[in-house]
Amino acid sequence: MKRSDLKSLDLAALWRGLVRPDASGTDRVVPPTGFTAQLTLFSAAAMAFLAVFALALALATGRLAERWSTELAQTVTVRIAAPPDQIDDQTVAVMELLKTTPGIAEAKLLPDSEVEKLLEPWFGPDVPVDALPVPRLVEVTEAAQGFDADSLRLRLQGEAPGAVLDDHTRWREPLVSAATRLRVLGLVSLVLIAATAGAMITLAAKASLAANGQVIRVLRLIGARDITIATAFVRRFTRRAALGAGVGTLLGMFAVWLLPAADEAGAFLTGLGFQGWGWLWPVLIPPAAAAIGFAATRWASLKMLREVP
Repeated sequence: MKRSDLKSLDLAALWRGLVRPDASGTDRVVPPTGFTAQLTLFSAAAMAFLAVFALALALATGRLAERWSTELAQTVTVRIAAPPDQIDDQTVAVMELLKTTPGIAEAKLLPDSEVEKLLEPWFGPDVPVDALPVPRLVEVTEAAQGFDADSLRLRLQGEAPGAVLDDHTRWREPLVSAATRLRVLGLVSLVLIAATAGAMITLAAKASLAANGQVIRVLRLIGARDITIATAFVRRFTRRAALGAGVGTLLGMFAVWLLPAADEAGAFLTGLGFQGWGWLWPVLIPPAAAAIGFAATRWASLKMLREVP
């Protein structure tokens, strides 16, 4: 029986064979259970589970970088550290100066209760603010047009020598940079997870093809074309990849849902997880896994069928 030309094994034919119901029963060539089936299901489920967390990390750090770059960029702090007999006068002078500074929308002197909350992560609850030499803090909100920070520093130095303007640039930029790099790391992790899943599915498909080499020869003798044989493997492994990824995605989303929220976990956590429409992103993981399984099995089938005499 003449062997089919492998060039006819194109994507269109394979895709039609994948979505069309198997009326000939060729799928029975691929063992429904066994090591390769378990390997494909487990690897797809594990990679999908990890992909959910990588996606959650990328989205959460993206939100964090955006929040820090927008909110903190619009606020500055004036710290007043003066001798006890001068701190009240300098505080009044600073507040009057800020009211007359163009580009400042609001200036608010933080009460002791808010200063206590700021110090709580380092000193614990019930910080004795009155007994400690804690400077006065004034929170300044910029207007849309902004203000001249250098000019304000010179005015503060002249009218309130104990006042220091802190625009948060020194520590905001490294934090935003770190959050951005974490986001890139999450996206790179997604790429590595997809590559690993493809490699595992390829190995499983090659093992199944090698184990069924004698069956493939018999099918060719009775007239089966290589495209029919390859389609059976592609169909079975693509469905296994999609099923395993679906289970792993559901488990990953449930695990992310169980994580504590940012306000419950503490001020230094970003709220790792999905918000709003972001919960729809993991739904794309099973179709992506099916596409990876399709491409990996197709490549393995093309290679192995050329080698089988």
